[in-house]
Amino acid sequence: MKKSKTLIYILGVIIGLVIINMISSQFYGRFDLTKDKRYTLSEASKNLIQDIDAPLIIDVFLEGEFPSEFRLLQIEVRQIIEEFQLETNNIKVNYINPIEDEATRERNIEELTKSGLEPYINTENSTAKVTQEIIFPWAFASYKDKTVKIPLLKRSITQGLQEQINNSVQGLEYAFADGFNKLVKSKSKTIAILKGNGELDDIFIADFLKTMQQYYKIAAFTLDSVARNPLGTLDKLKQYDLIIAAKPSEAFTENEKLVLDQYTMHGGNSLWLSESVVMDKDSLYNDTGSGVSIMRDLKLNDFFFKYGVRINPSLVKDLYSAPIMLAIGEGSQAQLQPIQWQYSPLAASNPNHPITKNLNLVKYDFASPIDTLKNNINKTILLQSSPKSKLEGTPTAITLADVTESPDESTYNLGPQNLAVLLEGEFTSVYDKRVLPFKLKDYKTKGSPAKMAIISDGDIIKNEVIRNRPQELGFDQLTGKAFGNKEFLLNTVNYLLDDTGLINIRAKEIRLAFLDSEKIKESKGKWQLINIVLPLFILGIFGSVFNYFRKKKYT
Repeated sequence: MKKSKTLIYILGVIIGLVIINMISSQFYGRFDLTKDKRYTLSEASKNLIQDIDAPLIIDVFLEGEFPSEFRLLQIEVRQIIEEFQLETNNIKVNYINPIEDEATRERNIEELTKSGLEPYINTENSTAKVTQEIIFPWAFASYKDKTVKIPLLKRSITQGLQEQINNSVQGLEYAFADGFNKLVKSKSKTIAILKGNGELDDIFIADFLKTMQQYYKIAAFTLDSVARNPLGTLDKLKQYDLIIAAKPSEAFTENEKLVLDQYTMHGGNSLWLSESVVMDKDSLYNDTGSGVSIMRDLKLNDFFFKYGVRINPSLVKDLYSAPIMLAIGEGSQAQLQPIQWQYSPLAASNPNHPITKNLNLVKYDFASPIDTLKNNINKTILLQSSPKSKLEGTPTAITLADVTESPDESTYNLGPQNLAVLLEGEFTSVYDKRVLPFKLKDYKTKGSPAKMAIISDGDIIKNEVIRNRPQELGFDQLTGKAFGNKEFLLNTVNYLLDDTGLINIRAKEIRLAFLDSEKIKESKGKWQLINIVLPLFILGIFGSVFNYFRKKKYT
């Protein structure tokens, strides 16, 4: 009787477990218990991948045996891809180690590098010998007939590897969502590149235009027609979602300014890369190695002043600056050497805004300070020079020979200078309570909500040109250093035009804990001793106590 009750009890437990398992299999739930919600996709990402209606193939090249930092990035990449796969069955992934096979290693490295996947050379010197390892922190995403590359590592010239990995993990969702957006979403937003006022030629902004064409429809728009048909020009300009003025060098007429003003009043967004001082590095490469900086008047002072900013006609000199390559020495003994160039500030970014969060340093050349003025417009400082800055008025003679002299650091005491400002709100017309330069029926004194970014140096959008071929924006061919110019400008355009919310993913904050390699080396022996000896010591005490009570019980 007792045995039958036990058997019934066991069968009841088994049947109950089977029923519970069957019921639970009908429901699926995942709970992200991390404080920073690391494994929870944003609504913008979820909405984006709902439009995937065909297989989307991801090839991840971050595969193999890596140092601890890259293993962490490797794990996080797998995790974020799994999160995307949980939202759709159309995402397939291949994990590829391009350097695993010695027979194809060199060919794979060459082909991936030609495709724009720059390898990371990891130098390991934690042991007695120094070793180098090639790592490809990249992925390809392919959808229908298009393929895009996805960077998995956010590189920085000022940060150590651990900090770069941390920033990369924070940006993984945005990196993949941005790549998917290029593949899935059709181009709906339009951008006008302003022409007619001495803006940069297309070859000098070619790399940035090529990058933007992955997201938006782009067209040149000349303001020359304003003189003949201002109303028609304004109507055509209103069809664009954003205008970009890339380093204009000729003054704007009042008619042109009214057209641009009313474009803003009707909700048009704009990106201004404007300068108030005439000086370029190229103008110094002459027989004397010198030039004179003079004020540039584009007739836009009242324009920007009304909107809430002023670009001052002076130059920012910064001790924290990019180098310039100069030939040092005489005759055949001269050699190119990098020398700090205080006229080329390395602008630090605002860590609290999605445009500039986790952004590499942005390289300027002959930048001017921007003042913000009180009005009803929301203003956000995006980029600033370092605290060790000073201002230089115009006109001033500038010579390349100055770089050989040590700067007087005590004079660099004016603190950070604003170099890029974001304006958001309902702007008031520049021509409010003024006589209009031409008649306008639907003239607006108070604008619809709009956004405007003002940058005080046109050269940050300018790519180098070698043998009539545009080079990558932000990459210095002579020093081999990469700066954040292209990413900053692209983020700015995305923010000015963003209607998907993807840019806000960049504000996601994830904190990672790393082991201190220096402390590991210092205390390695101590912890090895503790991990080996302490368990044996505890086991010995337990055995002694156990034997003592055993003898006491049975003796």
